[in-house]
Amino acid sequence: MLEKTPSISRSEKREKFVKLAENRTVNAIKAIRVIGKLGNKNAYQFDESDVNKIVKALNKEIDSLKARMSSSGAKESVDFKLGN
Repeated sequence: MLEKTPSISRSEKREKFVKLAENRTVNAIKAIRVIGKLGNKNAYQFDESDVNKIVKALNKEIDSLKARMSSSGAKESVDFKLGN
């Protein structure tokens, strides 16, 4: 006989969400800070258009995050290139 998989309670779902959201948000912030280190003009050569492309890509992902969190949206692929 097949056994029924126990359902996850609302509080368990909430706990799982909080744990994952906190960890993933911290990781995302750290990743953004690492990108920010590219702003060292003594070590790297870039121009304003490069900065604008990076910021635009990050903002696009923030907008996608907002859309997915407010409704059930599909996963999107990651595509980003500075050069040609």
